Amino acid sequence: MNDLIDHKAPTREPGRWSLFWRENRQFFMLLGCIVFFKSAIADLSSISGGSMQPTLLDGDKVWVNKVAYDVKIPFTEISLAEVSDPERGDIIIIDSREAATRLVKRIVGVPGDTLYMQNNSLVINGVPASYEILSREGSAIIIQEEYPDMTHQARLSGGFVDRSKRSFGPEVVPEGQYFVLGDNRDNSRDSREYSFISREEIIGRSSSVVFSLDSSNNYLPRGSRFLSDVD
Repeated sequence: MNDLIDHKAPTREPGRWSLFWRENRQFFMLLGCIVFFKSAIADLSSISGGSMQPTLLDGDKVWVNKVAYDVKIPFTEISLAEVSDPERGDIIIIDSREAATRLVKRIVGVPGDTLYMQNNSLVINGVPASYEILSREGSAIIIQEEYPDMTHQARLSGGFVDRSKRSFGPEVVPEGQYFVLGDNRDNSRDSREYSFISREEIIGRSSSVVFSLDSSNNYLPRGSRFLSDVD
């Protein structure tokens, strides 16, 4: 009698990469969701330098709403749908082609506006801003600049400054573009140097500081600025 032989196919062990994926796929899926969220929905942006003083300080981490104006294809400037139009007074994060870097500035002029500035006094569509001195910081002063649809603080430097930047215009803002300024008027590289900002270059809008570290004081936290709103 012949013996019966069990011819079972040998069990094939999963490959190294297959096993690695099975053990770590939840982590990579979570990582992918985080990357997608940061690219398309919201992110944090670091403030470096003083061009937005006194509103934003060096070391602030601000919340960036990337769907405030447009829904874009992740990692691109291609808009799938417009949500709303940027407005005068908005603080925006810009991927500036001209500056070849990321900027944080305030929208001062929207499409169709005629802008004029004489010795830091701003006129929009023939209406001059009103100004009030709030405080002094050495030779600099903190002012409140007010329009019917825009009120915010700004900083003007004393002493030696590049006075050529204190005046410009008149300029008409083209369709689909925006004129932006830093709140620290005498120490900001903005539309006075880089010209208008196209809508496609706008990454998103910021209206709050998430947390802040004081770079001039051993990066100690500025507790009073945590989760604070900015105007």
